[in-house]
Parts: sequence; C-alpha cells; structure tokens
Amino acid sequence: MGLLSDPNRRRALISMLTRLNAPICVVCYMAGVAWFMGLAFEPFTLRTYMSENAMGSTMVEERFPAGERALATGREFAAHKKKVGGMPVDWLVKTMQSQGLEVFTQRFSRTLPFPDENKERYVVEGTNVYGILRAPRAPRTEALVLSAPCSPGNNNNQAVGLLLGLSQYFRNQIYWAKDIIFLVNEHDLIGMQAWLEGYHHTNTTGMDWSPLQGRGGSIQAALSLELSSDVITSLDLVLEGLNGQLPNLDLANLFYAFCQKIGVLCTIQGKLQRDDWDTASGYSHAVQTMMLMVLKQASGRPWGDHGLFLRYHIEAASIKGINSFRQYKTDATTIGRLLEGMFRKLNNLLERLHQSYFFYLMPSLSRFVSIGYYMPAFGLLAVILLLRALDLWVQLSALPSRTEDGIADIEQVSQTHLGVLSVLTPLVISHLTGVALYTLPIRSQEMAVEHFPVFETEAVVLTAIAIYTAGLALPHNTHRLVSGEGTEQGWRVLKLVAVLYLAVLLGCTALINFSLGFILALTLVPLAAFITPHVPKLLSALFMVLLSPGCTLFFSIFFFQELQETPVNLQEGWVLFLSVISQGILDHSLYGSLVYPLVALLVYPCWLLFWNILFWK
Repeated sequence: MGLLSDPNRRRALISMLTRLNAPICVVCYMAGVAWFMGLAFEPFTLRTYMSENAMGSTMVEERFPAGERALATGREFAAHKKKVGGMPVDWLVKTMQSQGLEVFTQRFSRTLPFPDENKERYVVEGTNVYGILRAPRAPRTEALVLSAPCSPGNNNNQAVGLLLGLSQYFRNQIYWAKDIIFLVNEHDLIGMQAWLEGYHHTNTTGMDWSPLQGRGGSIQAALSLELSSDVITSLDLVLEGLNGQLPNLDLANLFYAFCQKIGVLCTIQGKLQRDDWDTASGYSHAVQTMMLMVLKQASGRPWGDHGLFLRYHIEAASIKGINSFRQYKTDATTIGRLLEGMFRKLNNLLERLHQSYFFYLMPSLSRFVSIGYYMPAFGLLAVILLLRALDLWVQLSALPSRTEDGIADIEQVSQTHLGVLSVLTPLVISHLTGVALYTLPIRSQEMAVEHFPVFETEAVVLTAIAIYTAGLALPHNTHRLVSGEGTEQGWRVLKLVAVLYLAVLLGCTALINFSLGFILALTLVPLAAFITPHVPKLLSALFMVLLSPGCTLFFSIFFFQELQETPVNLQEGWVLFLSVISQGILDHSLYGSLVYPLVALLVYPCWLLFWNILFWK
C-alpha cells in the first residue's frame, strides 16, 4: 500500500503503465488466450471426485432384469403413437395405472410469437402424462423425476418403453425414501416448461396450462432419457442448461462412476475419453471437447429437457443414447441397471446437492476445470480494458492551462464541456438502435408479410438483420447534432465511457455465463483497446465488422460444426446462421433465454459506440 499512498511512487507507476500501455495489453491478451488453451492440458486440470458422502460409494446391487420387455413396451408405445397421430394419452394412463402409480395428465397450449422454422407450427397444444410412485419409507416431502419426451416420428420410443419398465420395477421395491415421478412430456421443451410451471405454481412465459391434480415432494434431482434405437453403443451426458446453467458436478460424477462400474461406454459432447493426453492428438481431442462445451454453454439455450429444471434449482442432466461406435454395444437391461443405481444413490440424499462445483468446464468426464482455474483467463482479457481506461483518464485529467492571474482558459473549459455533452447523443442513439433490434422484428412481422413475399419466420430474421445492418449508419457522426465538429477530447471521453461500459458488461456476463463472456471478450476487447479516429478507416472498419457480435455468431457456427466433425459450406452455414437467429429469439420468448436481449440491448449498442469513435471527425 505504500506504493499507492506515496504521491511520487503513484505518479511513477501511472507513468510506467501509460508509457507501456500497448505492450502490456498485447501481452495480457496473448497470456489470456494461452491460459485458456492450457486448461485442456490434463496436468492442469483436476480429477473428478464425489463430494457428497451419501453418494460416495457405488456399492449397490443393480437388479433391473426387464430390458427386452421395456423395448417391447417401447414398440407398443410407437404403434399407439402412430395410430393416434401423436401422444397416446389414454394408453399411457392405463399402462401407468396398471403398474400401481398415481397417474395424472396436464393439458397445455402455447401460441408462438412466430412459426417454428423446423416444425412450422404457430400454436402448440399437447398433453403431459405423469405417474407418481409414493415413497413407502418417508413422509413424502422430497421427490426425484425421470422423464422421457414424446418426440415426433420414431424418435425416443425406446426411452418411453424403458421409463415404463423402470416404473414397474421400482414399484416392487420398498427402499424408496423419496417420491419418484415418471413423466412423459409432449412437444419436448414446451411440454416440460408447462409441467414445471404447473408443478411450482409459476407462470413466467405466458403459457396456458391446466393445474396439476397431483404433486410429489420438493424435487431434488431429475434425469431426462433420450433413446432412439434398440442398439446403443454409448451413453452421452448432456449438462448445458438454460442461460449456461450447469448442474452440480456430483451428478456428472455419479453418472461416470456407474458407467465405470457397470462397464458402459460413456461420452461427453459425443466424444470418447482418451488417455494419451501427453500427445498432440490427445490434447487436441481434449481442446475440442472443452470448446464444444463452451460454445453450447454460450448459446444460452437448453440442450435437453433437463435444462429447464436448473432454473428451479433442481440438479438435472440428460442421458442420450448414441449408436456410433460399432465395436461396442449396450443393451436396454444394462441402461436400466445404470439408471436404477443412480436413482438409488439419489434416494440416499439427505439434502440437496451442494458440496461440489456449479461452475466448471469438462475436457473429459474424468477431468474438470473449476472456476478458480478458468477465471484468470478472462481476468487477463478484462484487465486490458482497465489499462486502456487508465490511459484515457490520465490523458483527460490534464488540467487546462492557466493565465498569470490563475484564471483557466475559457476556450479550453468550453471544449471540455462540449466533449462531455457530445457523449450523450451517441449513447442514446446506439441504445435506441438496440431497442429497435430487440422489439421490431416480432412486432413488424405482419407488416413485412403483407408487403414482401416472405413467411413470418423469414420476416422476423430478415428484419433483425436489416436493423442490425442499418445501425452501422445511424450513429455515424451523431456527435455533430450536439457540438458541431467533434473535438479531440470528445472522442476520448466517449471511448472512456465505452471501455468502462464494456468492462462492466463483460464482467457481469462472465459471472452468469462464463463461456459467453469469454467469447465476447476475445472479440470485443482488441477493438475496444486500439480503435481511435486516427487509424486507417477502411481497414479498421473491416476489422471491426469481422469482430462484431453478428459475425462472431456466424463464425462460431462454422467452428461448432467443425468440432462436431460435420463441416458445412458457406451456403449451408448461412442457412444455419438464419436458423440460429430465429431459434435465439424463440428461446427468449418461450423459455426466458437471456442471450438475445443481452446482445440486442447491451452488447450491440456498446459495439456501436466504438464504431462511432472510428468515424469521429
């Protein structure tokens, strides 16, 4: 503290930081990227371990014997689903009642803000069916959930069959201390959202649903099952939920522990675990796995039905069957034994899962990166903004020259006030552009359909792109509306405000969704640090456009497809880009995803401030 309290030493430190500002910023950026890439190197990660004592041992004997019967039930379910052209509600109710469960249904409907591009539906109506197995050895104050979505076509029939097989087997056991709810939800996430809102007596999305006639206890954990083939070669664990939320790491550890015990091949992000971490290919594999998790988390959308449980502080994950690795095969009986073991361990919980991590990245199922390891990578990028703000503050804090009588020069004082006032107009117009980007695409879809040969979904997406593009021209030289010609001090004040604004924005985003904050920091920090009105305009404008939020999304789609080993060409990438925009707006309207309003109302206006600085005259 002596260094900062001594005025001479403080001035010397500030002088050094301002003199070496640019080199320090470059070093910090390279160090932040290198730190993040090093997180996938196995010696720098932590080995997963069970923190919850109640689940610390997998010494239970799994006896589920009815795998083939469950597959037969799945085929029967598929036949009834095909016969009625949707959810076979009556058949499901009779089947669950015959197993001794308390069975209830819930009807729901949801009007979409615009038709879903994939399924071309404007109004979604459906019915959820759930059965409750009451705990025979407890006061029924807690519950566990096993769900399987009723997907269209031949998808997920086997999962429903296995769910019904497990419900029949669980009914004959006497050791349950928690209610177990077996849920078959229609229309995937929409049906799950309706059921969760009805169960918790909330309505945050404006959906119409009938009240639940039966409830269990407070839900402690949930698993969502997705199987679409009789032949399963591996089980993939899906963790990413709404707005980048993740379940407690102990839930992933429990899944991995039982896979190791029973001998089931398990994956994360669809990728197998490798032991050759000390080779270039092994490290590259870990980086790809971790980057897939980063991109999925940054999207803010739930990647399975489990993703909506997390907003209610319920630890949940999705287990998906994969039929890709031909040298392996896992039958339905083995999958049923794994789920039985997990539920028996969750049944032993005396309190909610809380002892392990909620913020982590996973380069493999056996290794994880905690928040204390990955946050310094973001901190190294964020400190660049603080260094640039310090440099600007030092430049602006130079006192105006005084006359011999000690009176400040009136002209310089007036320029200072004009520089401060000239910040207001770019700030206001940039944020009004963001408000237009957030509100107009959905509100103007009817007018666009009337005047142009497009459908509602196309109208929404194209309107959003048009407003985004028009924003490049609207704030251009807006400072002239206040002060005529812009001053040298004016753009410095504007940049100081924009840099501090971006620092706070990225910091808050990283605390909620680290992956989204880090990706935005990778692209926005370089342009925020070095953009001025005195750099070459054309080259800098191209540089800024390539690092804008829209282009970042466009490039991320290609990167994501490459990591999934399904590369696309430019035309296919453009179609995916349009689809991702429409899905992002839908996710915000249906489930409350925060990514679209964050980008439209805050990130894009902040980027426009730097765009205005570039063309300052």
